[in-house]
Amino acid sequence: MNLILLGPPGAGKGTQAKMLEEDFGMKQLSTGDMLRSEVKAGTKLGAQAKEIMDRGDLLPDDIIIGMIASRIDQPDCAAGVIFDGFPRTVAQAEALGRMLADKGRPLASVIELVVNEDELITRLNKRVAETKAAGKEVRSDDNEETLRSRLKVFREQTAPITPYYEKAGLLRRIDGMMPIDAVKGEIRSILKGRQSRASAG
Repeated sequence: MNLILLGPPGAGKGTQAKMLEEDFGMKQLSTGDMLRSEVKAGTKLGAQAKEIMDRGDLLPDDIIIGMIASRIDQPDCAAGVIFDGFPRTVAQAEALGRMLADKGRPLASVIELVVNEDELITRLNKRVAETKAAGKEVRSDDNEETLRSRLKVFREQTAPITPYYEKAGLLRRIDGMMPIDAVKGEIRSILKGRQSRASAG
């Protein structure tokens, strides 16, 4: 079963994906985490990605799509994947659809976490302050200016993919400002419904 979690940076996609991983045996694929690993490893892709991410911009489609295509063929993705942070554009959504169709692994659902952007800014500033107070290092791209840039990019480039998936009958929306456990429950209800229909079919 393959799932896409949509929503702006800070909406809680990563948190929900990790819990889904434990409950359904799927593998979370966070492009952000994958790219940060490249940065930490000091690879050529990592150096290129860091410069782009620090500006709050999106990486070119060919870099992301190539990385994802290779990753989903690995054994730990056999039971299904949770796409977190991908696709970000209609072009990527179309490319993902073609990729999954070629592999015989269609999407089960696309879930959008709807959030209040002002509250996301408040949460970020609180998290950064707590991280500094604990004496820990704050990520170079973990600041209000970069988040505002990413939110703007989300509104302009990523938000348009919701009609794409809505037309396909895959999109479901959840209030991402609810408590974590409440969001978790809503997502599970959607997925269990998909599983039941798939079994019946």
